[in-house]
Amino acid sequence: MNSKNFLPYARQSIDSSDVIAVSEALSSDIITRGARVEYFEESVARYTGAKYGVAFNSGTSALIAACHVADLGPHDRVVTTPNTFVASVGAAVHREANPVFVDIDRSSGNCDLEQVEHNLNYPLSRGKNIFLPVHFAGIPVDMAKAQMMIKNPDTLVIEDAAHAFGSMYSDGQRVGSCAWSDMTIFSFHPAKTLTTGEGGMVMTNDSNLHHRLKRFRNNGIERDPRYLEGEPNPWYYEVQEITGNYNFTELQAALGLSQLSRIEKFIEKRRKLTKIYREAFQDVPHVKMFSAEFDKQAAYHLCVVQIDFGAYNKTRRDVIEELKREGIGPQVHYIPVYHHPYFKRKMGDLSSYFPQMEAYYQQALTLPLYYELEESDVRYIVDVLKTILTRK
Repeated sequence: MNSKNFLPYARQSIDSSDVIAVSEALSSDIITRGARVEYFEESVARYTGAKYGVAFNSGTSALIAACHVADLGPHDRVVTTPNTFVASVGAAVHREANPVFVDIDRSSGNCDLEQVEHNLNYPLSRGKNIFLPVHFAGIPVDMAKAQMMIKNPDTLVIEDAAHAFGSMYSDGQRVGSCAWSDMTIFSFHPAKTLTTGEGGMVMTNDSNLHHRLKRFRNNGIERDPRYLEGEPNPWYYEVQEITGNYNFTELQAALGLSQLSRIEKFIEKRRKLTKIYREAFQDVPHVKMFSAEFDKQAAYHLCVVQIDFGAYNKTRRDVIEELKREGIGPQVHYIPVYHHPYFKRKMGDLSSYFPQMEAYYQQALTLPLYYELEESDVRYIVDVLKTILTRK
């Protein structure tokens, strides 16, 4: 470890305004789901351009809720990427739906849309297709193009935008607008561009899905007289389905609202640091970043480089360990989902079907990227990495 502070791959940005906002919420009469939560939901909806937002206690809960209200079942197919966190697929598995992976485009880390088209238009004898794109590292999938590929009007689209709060499509609409999807989910984990500690949200333009999401969040409890089976009374409520408690607190909402006021600063800094990384690696052989064509659209959540470790006669493990000794904490995003024991037991070894994902995984390394990171830190990280790679 050198004299510099340790530089992890991700870190939340918390300032005094965040602390004050949470302290005020803590002093309120209501500290779980209340007026602040509703205002945060409305604020995120305005920011993204969606009609509705429903906050949950995590991004994983938001995914599970979205799959629940989409009525996924055992005969349904969920077409998605293997380059993601398990929650993307796990939410569908909770509903006993069948995950169908497609290979990736190594210029973005996102799903290959040609393979998506083939799989979404696969004829089904029963059940439905669901497209679950993941906007990896903050780089948006071309949803307008994807929508044009879908031939069956019964196909549902649920965007996993856990990495992409603040990102934009090529036409300038924000990810989360649901312009080409039924629902979009966000995560507000501390590693993300905006954090509420833990937390997530589902965006939608569908009033029925909005209502069902709110009911799912609160143990399947219904209080709205329009939906009750029994006679409405001031004390009366009905449990119409068994779900769970996924409520979002006033403390989380206060932090989220405070963070939202600085979101453009967060995004601008991440883009600036990504540009510095890009320039620093420009002439380094056997090291590449995702395509610069996405730089104006992406609110970068991760900085991933692809390194041909073999060309340097190095192993990724050795490089990671040496980086840590120098005060740098890299990570790998992601181990292909189908590599995990659960999916191997269910589906067998699928590696040979995904040459691009396999090649990407062998080379992927996530470097630090967060608001408090300085330009000098980025240059230090690149210099250390170059030294490690070229050291005999």
